Amino acid sequence: MEARQRFDDLVRTYSTEIYRYAYWLCRDEAVANDLVQETFLRAWRSIAQLREVAAVKAWLITIVRREHARLFERKRFPTEDIDEIPVEDDVNLSADAQIDVHLVRAAMLELPDKYREPLVMQVVMGMSCKEIADSLEISESAVMTQLFRARQKLKELLGPGEAAEVADHARD
Repeated sequence: MEARQRFDDLVRTYSTEIYRYAYWLCRDEAVANDLVQETFLRAWRSIAQLREVAAVKAWLITIVRREHARLFERKRFPTEDIDEIPVEDDVNLSADAQIDVHLVRAAMLELPDKYREPLVMQVVMGMSCKEIADSLEISESAVMTQLFRARQKLKELLGPGEAAEVADHARD
């Protein structure tokens, strides 16, 4: 398959997920779009070196993380409150479920980056512990520890009543 076709397939397959992850990193729609654009530009430049197709998602996540880090080397952009951004995947949820999703998202945003980042990679991006470990350049056991602590902190932030309600709705 030629490089152009490989790249087109890569963009079609991963652009939504990469945008979602970029948005979770920066919490700004415009910056997330810029991060995605820069990520795919860098991916295009290196597409010929891509050998392991199974690792594409982790590779793109790594590029997004590095691009996001570069923002702090240059300039810190103002962020926008996530509550003001409409989220399309809530359309089919009941009012109670939408409230639960809002509570969990708000609690996730309060987590320290060390815990929020692997949790977002697992829950939002659907990445495995190994993929997260590769992207964050840490061991799989460190990922599992951070995920455990992230969930514990979420439970603390949500409180016993809210955490139980969210768990009940997740089972429905």
